[in-house]
Amino acid sequence: MKAEKLDRRIQFRRAALVDDGFAEVETWSDHGSPVWAARADLSDGERWRAAEVAAGVTTRFTVRWSAFAAAINPKDRLVCEGREFDITGIKEPPETRRQWIEITAAARID
Repeated sequence: MKAEKLDRRIQFRRAALVDDGFAEVETWSDHGSPVWAARADLSDGERWRAAEVAAGVTTRFTVRWSAFAAAINPKDRLVCEGREFDITGIKEPPETRRQWIEITAAARID
């Protein structure tokens, strides 16, 4: 992959438990600085569940390898162009060892 294909800015988000005075609640905040990424939509679809139609998209983001990017995990989320994605998979392709990281993520389209 060439650097000019990294044409999207993504922001990773990480959850933290915060005491609101009554209980601990999960809040999401930005984790690190935004990074450049390539984006490729893999699939989209609609599902019926509990009398509700939910549309979603599965997307693969490719980012440059870094210690920060290598520490991202499926418990994190990412935001691209205002849409929040749940991370479903992370891999380092064997042919590009320590060059690129591929992140598969899913988002609802509502």
